[in-house]
Amino acid sequence: MWKVGALAKQTGLSIRMLRYYDQIGLLTPSARTPSGHRLYGPDDLDRLQRVLSLRQLGFALEEIAECLRRPEFTLERVVELHLARVDEQIRARQRIQRRLETIAAHLRAARTVSVDEFIQTIEAITMSEKYLTPEQMREIDGHRELLDPARQQEVIAEWPRLIAQVREQMDAGADPASEPVVALARRWKALVHETTGTDTGTLKAVRTMYEGEPDLQARTGLDPRMFEYIGRAWAAAGAA
Repeated sequence: MWKVGALAKQTGLSIRMLRYYDQIGLLTPSARTPSGHRLYGPDDLDRLQRVLSLRQLGFALEEIAECLRRPEFTLERVVELHLARVDEQIRARQRIQRRLETIAAHLRAARTVSVDEFIQTIEAITMSEKYLTPEQMREIDGHRELLDPARQQEVIAEWPRLIAQVREQMDAGADPASEPVVALARRWKALVHETTGTDTGTLKAVRTMYEGEPDLQARTGLDPRMFEYIGRAWAAAGAA
């Protein structure tokens, strides 16, 4: 049996916190000394482990009390929940790592970066994580890492020009299978493969991202209509 002071020292909890747990019925000691001091036994320690694990999972004390009232909520289940939360924390850290690596690469490639450009880079990375799997993001990052800084700058400058040229042809009603548009589609395809790769799943996810984000469409000029148009030109270029 453990007295409250010894248990506090062993667990790192304060005596005041253990007393509070007792007051709210979350951890009631199994016994007391003749003088009224709390005594905690093995079952109490088992329950305390559940309480602490659930606290680390972010449960409120009221939620913990409810969980522990359910007989199916075993210590094994608590540990499983804790492991799941740790796994999510690791994935979150990995997402932050990928963001920082991408931002660092962007900063290395650009001679000067404004605050607006820096924020847009962060927003683009966050948005990508919404639509792309970690494996797809690593694939894209791998392709971009193959580009030297000078080429990265060329690609950054090339995309707006190419999108504007495609938009001009589309608005003029040019046939997607016409030679000028097919030539633009070949340039488009080459840039996509150079920066994103050739995996169809990844390319589909990128298109879904653009089609699902109006702000991104407004900023880049890429909308569903243009994707459909350049897709027809891309098909014509492949058939040529």
